[in-house]
Amino acid sequence: MTLRTPLLLAGCLLALSVNALAEGAHTYAFGQPAPADKATRTVEITLQDIAFSPTSLDVKAGETVRFVLVNKGRLLHEFNLGDAAMHAQHQQEMLQMQASGMLTPTGMGEMDHSAMGHGEVMKHDDPNSVLVAPGKTAELTWTFKQATGLEFACNLPGHYQAGMVGKLNVSQ
Repeated sequence: MTLRTPLLLAGCLLALSVNALAEGAHTYAFGQPAPADKATRTVEITLQDIAFSPTSLDVKAGETVRFVLVNKGRLLHEFNLGDAAMHAQHQQEMLQMQASGMLTPTGMGEMDHSAMGHGEVMKHDDPNSVLVAPGKTAELTWTFKQATGLEFACNLPGHYQAGMVGKLNVSQ
């Protein structure tokens, strides 16, 4: 009886720490996601085949921007915030998603990804990224910190390399 209480307590603490680690897994030096109602500005960005409009944006450190992303193209596109190294890594993930059948040129495929044999389910759920299907609109709200080399990009296979990348200038 006396051993049961410490084990129960240890189990609860372990469960809480695992959840806290999982929630903290997505941290970014350049900022964090924010609720749309905290935005101090709204910016509409058009996603086309294969371009963003506008191609650059100036934001201030501490500013919360609500991005309204309108896909006027015929292909699935992504709006992803990060630097060139982050985009290169994410492009590899997107390539795997495409190879698995999860990602098609116009949307997300219908596939059971838990059966892929690599032990985890592939998802597109990064808080600094959103997929926008052709003819659709999506949103992403972000509070920026001081950053250099920040870009917004589409990391679907070949899109970044074809020039679907924009510059984000963060100033004080």
